Amino acid sequence: MPVTRATFPRHYRLIKTDEFSSVFGFRKAVKSRHFLLHYRPQTESEQTGPRLGLVVAKRLLRRSVDRNLIRRLARESFRLIRSRLVQRDLVLRLATRPAELDRRALAEEMQSLFDKMSTTRR
Repeated sequence: MPVTRATFPRHYRLIKTDEFSSVFGFRKAVKSRHFLLHYRPQTESEQTGPRLGLVVAKRLLRRSVDRNLIRRLARESFRLIRSRLVQRDLVLRLATRPAELDRRALAEEMQSLFDKMSTTRR
């Protein structure tokens, strides 16, 4: 049985400041209890598939292991649903500090946000 790699390649990421700024500038977002998922449709020339950027502020989670946990959960949620998403640039931002870092609850919350993006055609 062939082993498939669970990766998050560079072409599926938002990396440059301009890319993040264009998503924030579009001013559309979906909100959940702890997260905001900002989005912007890609133009015809950009059609590279859905891309994800992550913002986890140090002022909300002081410990780097906690911030990295949020990032890992977000990348995994995105990777699992990427094939069903439309051509959009997405930025997942931690908006409020979670009372406790429950991996399952946070992963489900992220998954529900990405599910909304797969059904929304705005």
